[in-house]
Amino acid sequence: MTTSRPAPNGYSKAQIALHWAVVLLVAAQYLLNETISGAWSARTAGETFAFHPLILAHVAGGSLILALVVWRVVLRLRRGEPQPPANEPAPLRRLGHLAHWAFYAILAGMAVSGMVAWFGGVTQAAAAHNILKVVLLALVALHVLAVIFHRIVLKNDLLGRMIRPAE
Repeated sequence: MTTSRPAPNGYSKAQIALHWAVVLLVAAQYLLNETISGAWSARTAGETFAFHPLILAHVAGGSLILALVVWRVVLRLRRGEPQPPANEPAPLRRLGHLAHWAFYAILAGMAVSGMVAWFGGVTQAAAAHNILKVVLLALVALHVLAVIFHRIVLKNDLLGRMIRPAE
């Protein structure tokens, strides 16, 4: 028998900090993409490439994103999540829930595929990484549009929950 706990009235400081840290790290990963892509191309062509600190930054950033995503999932499972805004239609609630779990899966998949590609030299993992990159960009765009929709159309303060921690 499971006991149902009430949903928190908002996100915790840790959940909010992890959200914005991942946002910044993901943005940095896209900015660092050119350097590691060049190194990957040289590596797969059998050429030597010079070490560049931005390559290390991209690899470390991906590893950190994976750790933060795992932390976010653990917090979400332990603490729960706040209820969607009252005026959000049920289909959008389901899509929002699915989108959040998709974020976790895609971010973890990108980190793992990137590590397998870089450290294992697996070309298929690099291809998967590049596909997930496009999927992540689409999901980010959808996420931003959803926030704008909530603000302008539904006129609720969804974004405020990711800025102001719950009491």
